Amino acid sequence: MLTFEQKLEIIQSFPQLTRKDVSLKRVNFQYEESNSDKKNVVFHLHPNGNGFVYAKGVKGYKKDEKGMVNIREFSADELHELINKSIELLGREYEVETTTEDFEEERWANDEGHSLQVVLEDDMWNVYAGKNLDGTFPSYNEAKQYLLEEGFRKRYY
Repeated sequence: MLTFEQKLEIIQSFPQLTRKDVSLKRVNFQYEESNSDKKNVVFHLHPNGNGFVYAKGVKGYKKDEKGMVNIREFSADELHELINKSIELLGREYEVETTTEDFEEERWANDEGHSLQVVLEDDMWNVYAGKNLDGTFPSYNEAKQYLLEEGFRKRYY
């Protein structure tokens, strides 16, 4: 297990992250250039070596309900790789769809073969899994961000 100082050294090697000291000697590191509402990449790194990295939408990691991965037992390479993936995730562009006149429906799929549809209904963006409503969003941008974070990609016919 890496020490607190070793983890700090690895995290601080990412110039795009900004350190934010929080209570109980814990440290957060934020990605200010995030294209998401999420800014914290490293959350509550504690002097005992415990801490979390945001990874919602990143495959291959055990995450809690907030999309956080516990990094207590991570090696230097594992920590570096996960932080890279988190920054990449938060740095994705979520362009805003400005015209809705011709919009009918979009199909999105993930690597596991699941598919969802985005439908514009009554000025709201609904995401459907078959006939079941999965989510409703006030903008296309928010629906798209949700789908990307959940590991879905737009399918073209």
